[in-house]
Amino acid sequence: MTYIFFKYAITALLVVLISEFAKRSDKIGAVLSSLPVVTILTLIWLFLENQSDDKIKNHAYYTFWYVLPTLPMFLIFPSIYDKYGFWLSLFISLVLTCIIFIIFSLGLKKFGIDLI
Repeated sequence: MTYIFFKYAITALLVVLISEFAKRSDKIGAVLSSLPVVTILTLIWLFLENQSDDKIKNHAYYTFWYVLPTLPMFLIFPSIYDKYGFWLSLFISLVLTCIIFIIFSLGLKKFGIDLI
């Protein structure tokens, strides 16, 4: 049980640190938040928990494919923010990201990559 709390603490600490950097500098905050911190931590936790090599490799592989269709959100959100405000812009961005993801995954299926 202590181990799970350790994992929560480390993960939460990184998110808080990145958000604190973002308050001070848009660019530094963006660089830090663009790093695959969650994926790196997940790979570390999987390795330390003696998960199979295939499980670890698959996690990295699928993360690559799942990240690609989410990237447009980072252009959509700021482009509609002034018109719709924070919450509605976030909602619209998330809905469009889901639609893009579905289209993307259907397209990849033709190449033998199954995401859904």
